[in-house]
Amino acid sequence: MRRVHVIVRGDVQGVGYRYTLRMVADEAGASGWVRNRRDGSVEAEIEGTADQVDGVLAWMAEGPPGSRVDAAAVTERDPRRSAGFDVLPTA
Repeated sequence: MRRVHVIVRGDVQGVGYRYTLRMVADEAGASGWVRNRRDGSVEAEIEGTADQVDGVLAWMAEGPPGSRVDAAAVTERDPRRSAGFDVLPTA
């Protein structure tokens, strides 16, 4: 299992990024959460097999139509064996 913490910067709020990410993660079989941050970035934690996480990260680097991803900072975390994928309130 692999778990990563991600902060995505660019035009990533107000374009359906969080809700599309939830669909992408669900389809990949990954778990975790996503939320907007007050500074305009999006923060997420993704957990699953290496292939599941890599697939979600690849989508996150592009984002949904209408978004523009300028940078994505990825930090490895210890797996928690979480289930499901949540959209959390803004932090």
